[in-house]
Amino acid sequence: MANPFLLPISYLYKLGVTFRHRLFDWGILKQEKFEVPVICIGNITVGGTGKTPMAEMVIAYMSQRHRIALISRGYGRKTKGYIEVRADAHYRQVGDEPLQIKRKFPDTVVVVCERRVEGIRRLLQEHPDVDLIIMDDGFQHRYVEPKVNVVMIDATRPVQHDRMLPAGSLRDTLDQLHRANYFIVTKCPENMAPIDRRILRKVLIQAAYQRVYFTRFESFRPQPLFPEEVDLDLNYGQEVIALSGVGNPGPFVDGLKGSYRVVEDVCLDDHHVYKVKDINLLDGLLKAHPQAVVIMTEKDAVKLIHPEKIPAEVRRRLYYLPINISFIDDSETDFLQKLENDVREN
Repeated sequence: MANPFLLPISYLYKLGVTFRHRLFDWGILKQEKFEVPVICIGNITVGGTGKTPMAEMVIAYMSQRHRIALISRGYGRKTKGYIEVRADAHYRQVGDEPLQIKRKFPDTVVVVCERRVEGIRRLLQEHPDVDLIIMDDGFQHRYVEPKVNVVMIDATRPVQHDRMLPAGSLRDTLDQLHRANYFIVTKCPENMAPIDRRILRKVLIQAAYQRVYFTRFESFRPQPLFPEEVDLDLNYGQEVIALSGVGNPGPFVDGLKGSYRVVEDVCLDDHHVYKVKDINLLDGLLKAHPQAVVIMTEKDAVKLIHPEKIPAEVRRRLYYLPINISFIDDSETDFLQKLENDVREN
């Protein structure tokens, strides 16, 4: 139940969000549409809904036919303005998620810029061969008018029962869902009932052209962060320390519990900035559990890739868990092909 003292603040926040949307609807605040199609991957809630794995999926598929660039605000960075991300950059300069994507797709142009319109203009000037742009977390950034809006929905936090910030996790109003072309419902349970799908479709779909896809996260075998230093085998049922600095760590931790014995659960804030005290904490926990290893999210892994700041005994026991989005009912091909058709209609 929401804190009743936060409800008035939530109401004021909702009024502010609604008024801002009206300014765009009335044309007082201007949108810009680009000749190069823009796919926006966003959500209407705070916390992890799977935007980054979805962006990675779209990049992997679309890069077969297009020269792709990704633009992000670069949340959590200590810099300002336009920066093109290099694979050897520090996450404090470019943000954790853009760095993760650049390291996975080194041939993809990745830029960060809080002013997305200006960022896209410069991106196209410096990379005129780019013919498709993915805008990360831009559903509320209405200064850019995308060709396609993909909105991520967390099945574990139904939007119809949620409240606006700060009483809930909604950062946008439900009436804005009409702007979405596709809804990707993530973190669906294995045995999701057909009636639950029908209810979500009824809540989400507000126009005939909108489509809803149901997905879950699929984990792979944990990978060592420093493979050249690892001398411990990772076995089923082994003791592990879960480390996560993401918006909704529950599914990550629950997934680990299905294969390992989680002896410690270190949950940090989303976009957490790692400091010496965090490394010391891990060092202490590993000494307390001599047979354990640390398994972290991919988002946390890009923040700990500088070995000189981590003791050797800790480095050899650090792993990260790669994940991707798995579509239910083998609907992934249908989604990606329809997305490609939308882009080609430009």
